[in-house]
Amino acid sequence: MFNEEFHFEQPIRWAMIGGGRGSQIGYSHRNAAQRDGLFKLMAGAFDLNADRCRDFGTSLGVDADRCYNNYQEMFTAEALREDGIQAVSIATPNSTHYEMCKAALEAGLHVVCEKPITFTTAEAEELKALSAKHNRVIAVMYGYSGFPMVQQAREMVKRGDLGEIRVINMQFAHGFHNEEYEKNDPSLKWRVSPAVAGPTYVLGDIGTHAFNLCEVITGLQVDRLSCMRQSFIASRTPLEDNAHVMMQFKGGAVGTLWASAVNAGAMHQQKIRVVGSLASIEWWDEQPNQLRYEIQGEAPRVLERGMGYLYQDASGVAANRVGGGHAEGYFESWANLYHRFALAFDAANRDDQEALAAIWFPGIDAGIEGVRLCEKCVESADQNAAWVEYK
Repeated sequence: MFNEEFHFEQPIRWAMIGGGRGSQIGYSHRNAAQRDGLFKLMAGAFDLNADRCRDFGTSLGVDADRCYNNYQEMFTAEALREDGIQAVSIATPNSTHYEMCKAALEAGLHVVCEKPITFTTAEAEELKALSAKHNRVIAVMYGYSGFPMVQQAREMVKRGDLGEIRVINMQFAHGFHNEEYEKNDPSLKWRVSPAVAGPTYVLGDIGTHAFNLCEVITGLQVDRLSCMRQSFIASRTPLEDNAHVMMQFKGGAVGTLWASAVNAGAMHQQKIRVVGSLASIEWWDEQPNQLRYEIQGEAPRVLERGMGYLYQDASGVAANRVGGGHAEGYFESWANLYHRFALAFDAANRDDQEALAAIWFPGIDAGIEGVRLCEKCVESADQNAAWVEYK
């Protein structure tokens, strides 16, 4: 069970860029970061409008003089304070992530960033080098990877319970944007605008989540891929609202990824199925407490979160927050990740590289691979779904 008595001597002094009033993502970050008392919100540049920023920040308990007009002002002012911030979360549109991450690292801050972390792999690699130079940690908010049963699936693959991995089917295919809702929805409009969203829509927005689960659970590396993508809502061109990707992995396994915002009638439909030579597992984010486990020749079984028969990483610290049978979900998964982020930031602050290396969390390498996936899918689709080398 989760240990609520674990605390640092002082919580990590933390700030946010973006995530202002009415932002679901902003609330998700704040809820997760402060759940365990390991982070304390000290400052923020929550809104482009200074008055709105101050009004919102003070409603959260942030001092008015630490609600800043922009992130540059915040980094400069906080660096002069004895109690200045140590980490920052970035919850802004995609086009801003690279410059903000870079500025944060150069200011000596740890970073939690929404994905995609950059528009290009080269930019993401630059951030990785910069984080190493300053001994700062970059965490990328792949929020679904914090579910305990995802960690159970990862451990089952690692221990060989499935045998040799042969097939991975990934999908994240909702139906909420099956019409041109962006006409009246500013929060969707930027996601389908190339200048702000980048070179993809559903591949970068949700496809990378499904792909990250594949990386977390299997550890396999893509060798080459083929992608076709469509804009069923024509005004979204050149960004896709539906995409199918075929993958070949190093070692011989194969996979598919379906990312869609036009799967009419569906909620999330984010599922991953991993097929091995001995058995298969399947996880669905709408039923996150369960992991389906199917051994060839035996009756299918459902593994339940919080039970003693699970492997330790799915039942230990920073995993289960309530006993089995009770529903855990989205906020708990995010909080599990922020708990891990805190441990990583603390290890880096102490320059304990051994401890840092032992902590699993979605970091800069996960961010790089998400960007690379988008780049390679665009490259393939632009060549009429040609197979392209992944690296």
